Amino acid sequence: MLRINDIAPDFEAHTTHGKISFHEWLSDSWGILFSHPKDFTPVCTTELGYMAKIEGEFKSRNCKIIGLSVDGLDDHENWKKDIEETQGAKVNYPMISDENLEIAKLYNMLPSEEVNDGKRTAMTNATVRSIFLIDPEKKIRMMLTYPMTTGRNFDEIIRVIDSIQLTSKKKVATPANWKKNEEVIIVPAVSDEEAKELFGEFKKIKPYLRYTKV
Repeated sequence: MLRINDIAPDFEAHTTHGKISFHEWLSDSWGILFSHPKDFTPVCTTELGYMAKIEGEFKSRNCKIIGLSVDGLDDHENWKKDIEETQGAKVNYPMISDENLEIAKLYNMLPSEEVNDGKRTAMTNATVRSIFLIDPEKKIRMMLTYPMTTGRNFDEIIRVIDSIQLTSKKKVATPANWKKNEEVIIVPAVSDEEAKELFGEFKKIKPYLRYTKV
């Protein structure tokens, strides 16, 4: 079972951009791996289209994005045409072909005994609707799995990236519904004296609840 801060499993895969080795492809970037139960599914069509529209937001945060589906590359290429036609955005990021379910199993999206016999449906692969945020050290920093009928909120993923990138550098945490450039919380391990040195002025609500700007 994968957990937060585990090293993201490495793998080799065929993608719409050619064969890749995952860790090598990530290089020193952050990465989003987001998976789909099958090509030509309605909710995922809207998701890939939206990711295509906001790919620049990820690039500005040094974050690469890569999709995964258990179908083949020919289906991926045809699906990309549908996505561009219906969503008004061209998919320029790579899409992994995981026909043997190897990566889906490696990332605990499917039971190890599952096989792709050519008859699998989207419902069979329902658990393959996950998002993994991976940092430049190849550690998993966030995992989310959505149900089939709920489209994923990728604006929230960007918000999480902003939070994790900030809190990885500063001794702070982000409060509920935090957005970039808003006040943050000074972590309890930092004393008031150290907080003054680090942040200057801060607002103390309780000994354990102190807000500041960074």
